[in-house]
Amino acid sequence: MTQTAAQTVIEDEDKLRADLYDFLAALLAGPPNRALLDRCAKLSGDETPLGKGIMTLSKLAKAATPGSVEREFNNLFIGLARGELLPYASYYMTGFLNEKPLAQLRADMAASMITRGPNVYEPEDNIASLMEMMAGLIDGRFGAPASLSRQKEFFNRHVAPWAGHFFTDLEGAKGSVFYAPVGAIGKQFMGIEREAFRLSGQA
Repeated sequence: MTQTAAQTVIEDEDKLRADLYDFLAALLAGPPNRALLDRCAKLSGDETPLGKGIMTLSKLAKAATPGSVEREFNNLFIGLARGELLPYASYYMTGFLNEKPLAQLRADMAASMITRGPNVYEPEDNIASLMEMMAGLIDGRFGAPASLSRQKEFFNRHVAPWAGHFFTDLEGAKGSVFYAPVGAIGKQFMGIEREAFRLSGQA
C-alpha cells in the first residue's frame, strides 16, 4: 500500500501508537526473522505493565533463534489440525470462523479503501491484519489519516470486543514462551487504547 505525505503531519503520540500496532502486526503475521528478533532485543521498557512486557520480550529475544520462535508460532497458531489459539475476530465473537464479524469488517474495509494484500490468504479478521489496519488508519496509509472518531468507531467495532481476550489467552497459553510477553504487551495496549478512546469523548 502506498504511503501518503499525510503521514508527516500526524502527532508524535499517534506515530508511536501506529508503530506499536505495526510491531504487534509484524510479530503476529508470521514467525519473526532474525532482523525482527534483533529489533525486539534492542527494546527497552520501564516499570509500567506495558514497559515490563517490553523488557521481558527484549530479554527473551536475545536468547531466541528464528527456528525456536517459528516452532512456537506454529504450535500456537497453526498446528497439525489447528493451533492452540485461533486469532480471528469471528471465532472470538461467535465461536465460528468466517461469520458476521468478517462480513462487517470487509464492508468497513471497502468504505475505508483498505484492500487485502495479494500475498495474504488468511481471513481479514485475523489479529495481525487488524493491528495493521489500525496502524494504517492512524498514519494515513489508506489515504488521509483517519479522524479520532473514525479510529474509535473501527476499534470499537472490530478490535475492542475480542482483542483483549485474545492477548490474555496468548499471554497464558500453554505453548507461549516468546509470545507470552507479546500477549502481555497487546493486552496492556488494548486497555490503554480503550480508555483513551473512552476519555476522548469522540462519538
